[in-house]
Amino acid sequence: MSRPCNRLSLEGGYNLIPVHNLDANHPCVRYPEVRAVLLSLRALGNLREPPYHTWHSSSMDLLDWLGLFFGFQRDNVKNQREHLVLHLANAHMRLSRPPVDNNGTFQAIVLREFRRKLLENYTNWCSYLGKKASNVDSLESDTRRELLYVGLYLLIWGESANSRFMPECICYIFHHMAMELNRILEDYIDEETGRPWIPSISGENAFLNRVVKPIYDTIKTEVAKNKYGTAPHDRWRNYDDFNEYFWSKSCFHTLNWPLDFNSKFTSERKTGFVERRTFWNVYRRFDRLWVMLFLFLHVMVILAWEGKKYPWLALDNKDVKVRVLSLFITWSGMRLFHALPEPAMEFSRVSRQTSRLVLGKVLRILVAAAWTGAFVFCYTRIWVQRNHDKHWSNEANQRVTFFLGLAFLYGLPELVELVLLFLPRIWLNSKVFDLLSWWFHGDCYIGQGLTEGLVDRIKYVLFWVLVLGTKFTVSYFFQIKPTINTTKQLLDSTIADYEWDWQAIFSVSNKFTIGLLWLPVVLIYLADTQVWYSFYSPFVGAAMWLLQLLGEIRNIEQLRWRFRFFATAIQFNLLRQEEIMITGGSLREKLCEAIHQLKVRCGLQRPFKMVELESNQVKANEFALIWNEIVTTFREEDIISDEEVGLLQLPPNSWEIRVIRWPCFLLGNELLRALNLAMDFYNEPDNWLWYNICKNEYRRCAVIETYDCIKYLMLHKLIKSSTEEHSILKALFREIDHSIETEKFTKTFRTIALLQIHSKLIKLVELLLEPNESVNEIADAMQSLYAIIVPYLFKAKTMDQLREDELAPKSRSAMARWLFKNTVESQDPSNKDFYMQVKRLHTILTTRDSMHTIPVNNEARRRLAFFSNSLFMKMPRAPRVEEMIAFSVLTPFNDEAVLYSKKTLKTKNEDGISILYYLQTIYDDEWKNFIERMRREGMLRDLRLWASYRGQTFARTVRGMMYYYRALQLLAFLDSSSETDITVTKEEEGIDLMKYTYVVSCQKYWEHKAIGDPRAEEIIDLLKHNEALRMAYVDQISTESDEKEYYSVLLKYDRQLQREVEIYRIKLPGPMNIGEGKPENQNHGIVFTCGDAVQTIDMNQDNYFEEALKIRNLLEEFKHHHGIHRPTILGVREHIFSGSVSSVAWFMSSQEASFVTLFQRLFANLLKIRMHYGHPDVFDRFWFMTRGGLSKASKVINISEDIFACFNCTLRGGSVTHHEYIQVGKGRDLGLNQISTFEAKIACGSGEQFLRDVYRLGQRLDFFKMLSFFHTTIGYFFNTTVIVLSVYGFLWSQLYLALSGVENSVLGNDTNSKKALSAVINQELIIQFGLFMTLPAILESSVEIGFLEAIWEFLVMQLQLSTVFYTFSMGTRVHFFGRTVLHGGATYRQTGHNFVVQHTSFAENYRLYARSHFIKAIEFGLILMVYATYTPSAKLTFFYIDMSLTCWLLVLSWIFAPFLFNPSGFDWLKTVDDFDDFMNWIWYRGSIFAKATESWESQSGSVFVYLWSWIFIFTAFGIYLTMSYVRDNYGAKKHIYVRLAKFLSLILGILLVIALRQFTAFKYVDLFTSLLALVPTGWGLISIAQVFRPLLRHTRLWDSVVSLARYYEMMFGVIVMGPVAVLSWMPGFQSMQTRILFNDAFSKGLQMFKIITHKVHQKDV
Repeated sequence: MSRPCNRLSLEGGYNLIPVHNLDANHPCVRYPEVRAVLLSLRALGNLREPPYHTWHSSSMDLLDWLGLFFGFQRDNVKNQREHLVLHLANAHMRLSRPPVDNNGTFQAIVLREFRRKLLENYTNWCSYLGKKASNVDSLESDTRRELLYVGLYLLIWGESANSRFMPECICYIFHHMAMELNRILEDYIDEETGRPWIPSISGENAFLNRVVKPIYDTIKTEVAKNKYGTAPHDRWRNYDDFNEYFWSKSCFHTLNWPLDFNSKFTSERKTGFVERRTFWNVYRRFDRLWVMLFLFLHVMVILAWEGKKYPWLALDNKDVKVRVLSLFITWSGMRLFHALPEPAMEFSRVSRQTSRLVLGKVLRILVAAAWTGAFVFCYTRIWVQRNHDKHWSNEANQRVTFFLGLAFLYGLPELVELVLLFLPRIWLNSKVFDLLSWWFHGDCYIGQGLTEGLVDRIKYVLFWVLVLGTKFTVSYFFQIKPTINTTKQLLDSTIADYEWDWQAIFSVSNKFTIGLLWLPVVLIYLADTQVWYSFYSPFVGAAMWLLQLLGEIRNIEQLRWRFRFFATAIQFNLLRQEEIMITGGSLREKLCEAIHQLKVRCGLQRPFKMVELESNQVKANEFALIWNEIVTTFREEDIISDEEVGLLQLPPNSWEIRVIRWPCFLLGNELLRALNLAMDFYNEPDNWLWYNICKNEYRRCAVIETYDCIKYLMLHKLIKSSTEEHSILKALFREIDHSIETEKFTKTFRTIALLQIHSKLIKLVELLLEPNESVNEIADAMQSLYAIIVPYLFKAKTMDQLREDELAPKSRSAMARWLFKNTVESQDPSNKDFYMQVKRLHTILTTRDSMHTIPVNNEARRRLAFFSNSLFMKMPRAPRVEEMIAFSVLTPFNDEAVLYSKKTLKTKNEDGISILYYLQTIYDDEWKNFIERMRREGMLRDLRLWASYRGQTFARTVRGMMYYYRALQLLAFLDSSSETDITVTKEEEGIDLMKYTYVVSCQKYWEHKAIGDPRAEEIIDLLKHNEALRMAYVDQISTESDEKEYYSVLLKYDRQLQREVEIYRIKLPGPMNIGEGKPENQNHGIVFTCGDAVQTIDMNQDNYFEEALKIRNLLEEFKHHHGIHRPTILGVREHIFSGSVSSVAWFMSSQEASFVTLFQRLFANLLKIRMHYGHPDVFDRFWFMTRGGLSKASKVINISEDIFACFNCTLRGGSVTHHEYIQVGKGRDLGLNQISTFEAKIACGSGEQFLRDVYRLGQRLDFFKMLSFFHTTIGYFFNTTVIVLSVYGFLWSQLYLALSGVENSVLGNDTNSKKALSAVINQELIIQFGLFMTLPAILESSVEIGFLEAIWEFLVMQLQLSTVFYTFSMGTRVHFFGRTVLHGGATYRQTGHNFVVQHTSFAENYRLYARSHFIKAIEFGLILMVYATYTPSAKLTFFYIDMSLTCWLLVLSWIFAPFLFNPSGFDWLKTVDDFDDFMNWIWYRGSIFAKATESWESQSGSVFVYLWSWIFIFTAFGIYLTMSYVRDNYGAKKHIYVRLAKFLSLILGILLVIALRQFTAFKYVDLFTSLLALVPTGWGLISIAQVFRPLLRHTRLWDSVVSLARYYEMMFGVIVMGPVAVLSWMPGFQSMQTRILFNDAFSKGLQMFKIITHKVHQKDV
């Protein structure tokens, strides 16, 4: 039995604010807004007391009253009370009106807006069903009643557990409970009892036991029918089915209230939609796309048949015009084709209550059939009349006119839709609109009114006009027209043209040959829209990028030159602003203000100089605080050293320095350049010298700072003030100041002496920096310096004049002795400020380089460049922290690593490499910085943290997300500053906790704690060190009756008690995880989040402090319209931080980087179809919590849970934006096997997306937006699959043409067929070379780092064989996508994000890739070899080289990629060991419990059916069975029989070859071809046998099948491993492979080959 952990008292526990105690000594309670909300909740008025409960009016409030009346759990009430108070208080703070007073004046507008937003979905649902909402629209003046309704909804939502995935179910519950609440408030008397009304659901935990648990049990029972994802989707009901049950009025009659669980709710069929796996779904979901493609194909074939140069010339012939009208027959036929399967697909929904559904399906079929019949009849009549009259007579023209009228009526709805697309939104009569919507789209609550603004529609229409125009133009001239010419040639040929008589089985018209020619062309035609979309998208995205000012600052060098604008940008974007009252100003004032803001954003405004920062010390200090805190975080992360900290930080303004004290890395060498200018212009006027110095702002500041610093040092720190030497120095500086003011410096002083003074100053400063400086040595240095000044510095002053001006001692004898002997002050060694100032002075004096390499670390340089660039981009201005939108971050945690343990860090793999040693080598500079920091701080306990922060661990994610809290603390501190000083006020304390909280939902914390897993203690340690961090987990307790109870628990760390404490414990109806794990975990944790927004963060993500500073700006986007909508999801840019580990990781990060930046920008800003892909997006929390949550959780169906949240968002009228001025870090998979697993997970998830939501989006989006949706989601996977299938079709068709002789005798050197097929090949080559990812990456890099650097990156990627990687990844996606669509099998795949330096065995690679890559590649290779043997083009034309190059690239990529990107993949000794391991895996039979990794037979249980082309050779199989029988029966005792059987088989084979050679045209090469044909033959037999496995398993034949399959696996393994073994044997190839795999490490000077082979000594820690 699990014991709850330490728990605070029921009255004293709180999460963020002690809302139970107005007198608590907590900073948040002092806010008048918080007190106002609390007082309003306690305004009970004349509410009657709840019966059967003890009521304390002095300590209870409205939520307690609701909890007692309706049976809500006490901790649920406490949680939602704090939730409500925080939201209303934060909403009050954001009001532009004066704040509430301390008497608790409550502004009703805040509550009214919150109630409308919270109950918006409920009111829409009531309107859809024709039900009257429970009086929620008549509460404008009743604050208490509004609080009760809002509180009731929150309490229902907070305790609904898994039912939160069903928003309309919650609406149904709220509707009835709100009606009962109305009866209580209206003092309704129960007619049956004659007493005041009591809710039907009341009592302790009544809501859980009588509402939530029965619904949960019903769902859980239905989920059990899923059979762990193996059952077809139409056999069980998922979350969406249960939710859509409440989209019909019948739910009020069948389920009733209190809930009747003997109703149809528990036994109803599928509701809303029936999910079935089939490729037919592609046409059913996106029928408008395929109709367009086939109609254009129809027209292009007709036009191309005429043979004109241009298609429009063919329209001069009226016959052609009339033939074009046949497209309406195709159109109506495809509509009929779409309608016919609908009843079968939706049969599981049919019941007595769905008569309207049946009527609609039948009517659609009848209407579609009628239209098709009418078009066929009318079209036939046209040509009958035309052929009868021999010309186009009036009667024939009348029939054409009638056909056109019929076609106009048929296309009228499409024309109306097209017109409405470009018109403002028109509100139709509701009944007419409902009828049209029902006819075209069906009856559905969601998916209505999915419109965009006119400008947005015009933009994405123009984009698709460009894409489709290019696609159809290229298709016509390079695919359709050449193929038509070849088709005509084949139609004119006869059967005698064939070489082989057996081809006579085909008709004289050669239809089969023509079909084979057209097959790859049509497949490419259907899929190449994706190619052209992928071609134009990067260019459009890059253009949008430039317009957003991305890439303005690409590197540190550009940052140096624009650093002066930094203060302007930070002040404008990040710091609080005074209210600009432009609303009341004139038009000119408004225009000037707008121009001013534009200049600041674009960096055109004059940078802060003397008149700005130099005159406003507060602004300068604010800028310095932010910049220095960024530098400090860099040092804490060990990406810069202590020395770099000093060079980067802005020191506080002290020592009476008059200018901005820029970081030293900007001032490097500037003083020496100024001295050189002084030497060059020694006879020039002051203003000319000063003008040349001031050309560079940093040089000007360096000169002034050096002078002021030396002056203050000597007058206030170094020389005693009461001495004569002090007076001399004071007079000297006064003389210098006077000469500068009167512009006579060059006339008074010899500037050539400044270099000597400079060298003496350096010596003086170096003496001051020595640990045990000698006062005498300092005095000597001062004397030496003075000796240079007196005779050399002044031009025209004698010694007497110097004495007269007090620049020399008055006594002549004093000149003979040493000055400064006893006047030097000794410095306190503990005075850090003094030594910091002197060290900075020394840096300015001595630096002779420009410090362009500061900071050295590439990550630090990248982050600084991006942060500085982002401040010049367009973003909303940040409000005060007090007025910002509150938000939370939610992270689901499953079973990942929290911290690397010492054992994990030091454990060596089979090559002798530990993770720690690997990290020390890869992050060599960061390791040195870490050691430097640890020596300074004297702590070595941070080693585990340092290593964990380089991996993808929970600790890294927590550190990143807590930067938000740290940033808000700093910004709140700066908000409190005035125009004259920076001080923090007590009102600003605690505001950070009101604005931000971080909740981690730890799915397995209870399990980890129960078994003593160290991760449990590590999580508690993270809670201890992070104040805003909260952990939610599910606790499991065994009761006395051996039943288990489940509780949702929230933990925090109490700093006063010094231990973790429970805050809330809410009982659950059962186990949380009955669907997909991640969304269930998110749903569990979201109930403990607060604020208006929530950011979803995964376990492989990170954050940066400088980016966290911009969170206020990002949240302000919720207030702005983007088009006609306000956003409900704010998309955030990601930076992939895992790309430097290996070439594979680089390819993956490049692919991801272009997707999460360039493509997301295009999706959101142009196509208006951006989705949520698991990125760190920010959700409108209340919008989503009332519409089903942040994701969907149905088992298997929602395996890609993140994107379904956005499907739901789009269908319900939400909007998604994308913002690139802020970024979040993200790690990706690092090894090929990890990446392949990830690609398989994504592909399987996309295969499961062809269901409910995609169907509705495909049907309800306008045509052009539907095109965007298809090609940006599942269309990418589908079209890639079709392109690979086109390769199959192309190879088999070419093989047939070669074997049949058609290629040689009929086509000959026909250039038209070669032109069309070359188009197929070239588009396949485009895909292989990674156009989908390489081109976007090039354009993205061009904008960010420059065009030449981007081209160089591209070339390096090609040298590292990125083409092989992308081709291999394409095969992974195609295999798993197709398999999932046909057979299902999508499961969550744990990819892992560990560092990959360990060699993967051949057996493991074979097990992973045999079915998806190796066998397909072997098939392609066999086809290519046979084709090369028989085709004449192999010797005569370039076409074969072009074709074979592309296809052989695919073959080699699919075979060699797992070894090229495998550490030590070509090491000879490992190859030998791999072969032994592979043979053991093949022959080990194992047991029924053997894993697939241990035994081949354990893996072979899966059924893989492929459309292999093969010939049945039963003779060969019969010989195999005969030999098996002889060996089994005579092999032991009569071995001579076995030898005899083998001899007879050999003789028969030789005789057969001789007979074939003598009596037929048999050639020896045919023997090789037959052996190759035997390979697919046997594999085809094995595949068929696997289908009939249940029937054959217990027969003798099954043992033969297993034996044959084992030999085939061995043969395939040897075919794959043979070339690998040869390359492993070759000297030097392993070194080259290591260089390819770890090239980025080589560029850093690392010896990765030594790391892999462990030929270096490991470092000790």
